Amino acid sequence: MPDSEFEIIKHYFSSRTWGGENIIVGIGDDAAVVSTPADMQLVVSIDTLISGVHFPSQTSAANIAGKALAVNLSDLAAMGATPVWFTLALSLPEPDHNWLAAFSESLADMAAVYGIALVGGDTTRGSLSITIQVAGHVPTGRALLRAGASPGDQIFVSGEIGDAALGLVALQQQIAASEDINYLLARLHRPQPRVELGQALAGLASACIDISDGLFADLSHILAASGVGARLTQEKIPLSDPAQRFLSRHPDLSAGVYNRGDDYELCFCVPKEKCSQLEAIKKQLPYRLTHIGEIVAGDELQLFDGKNTRVDFEKNNYDHFAGKI
Repeated sequence: MPDSEFEIIKHYFSSRTWGGENIIVGIGDDAAVVSTPADMQLVVSIDTLISGVHFPSQTSAANIAGKALAVNLSDLAAMGATPVWFTLALSLPEPDHNWLAAFSESLADMAAVYGIALVGGDTTRGSLSITIQVAGHVPTGRALLRAGASPGDQIFVSGEIGDAALGLVALQQQIAASEDINYLLARLHRPQPRVELGQALAGLASACIDISDGLFADLSHILAASGVGARLTQEKIPLSDPAQRFLSRHPDLSAGVYNRGDDYELCFCVPKEKCSQLEAIKKQLPYRLTHIGEIVAGDELQLFDGKNTRVDFEKNNYDHFAGKI
């Protein structure tokens, strides 16, 4: 089995089908050569996942690969971009061939689903970490941004919030497996980037962001970039049925469930006069889009319950350097 850096790259990555129509030169040269159509702009993002920080050390290689690519694709989704290529920097303590086989197969499967090509990267010895850089195309001037929300715009989220956070709790506390627990763990290990939604929102949404660090924290980035505030209704924030059943058995975990991150859903704002256009989009999606509030004047994020009573909250989002969740 291959043990050198270049043998590993050739056996596990170069040998797979990673081509794409915009790839002039891919894996195997000093650098990749890619093209961008004249009427498109390039959207680029990069994320690093580190064992014990972004995923538990016992996470399978297949799940690590799927999540590593998914969280980057989620950034492209938030910009309304179509994925085209990515690079991979992989650090491994040692060349574990079973691990590499599972990792590369899962990565290839995920890349095939979203039509994105691996064009290069690096492999080194060190603590387990995965860095992926992704690039996508968006029609010129049509990228979704955090800036652009205005008072009166309606705030929506895709899917449900809090599943991944509860899955992590179940894993950490070694709660016995069940159908609900398996669902929450799948949401933790295999987030689904909302690429098709982001593309559909181009020209419709006034602002958009993916929810990686927690709903309130990420929505606050939109508010800061747009110079506005927001008013949310707590009961409207969508929780999945498995999450609700889990919380009914562990009510002490309810506080802050919206703000623990790893959701990789989209939070976006739509002008009132365009909200009817969302109905056609909803019919084409296998997950829900939920109205949770409204953009208002000011700079404050306000949360109210169903009785219109103000609710105090802490963002409690994940911060690598503050060390809190």
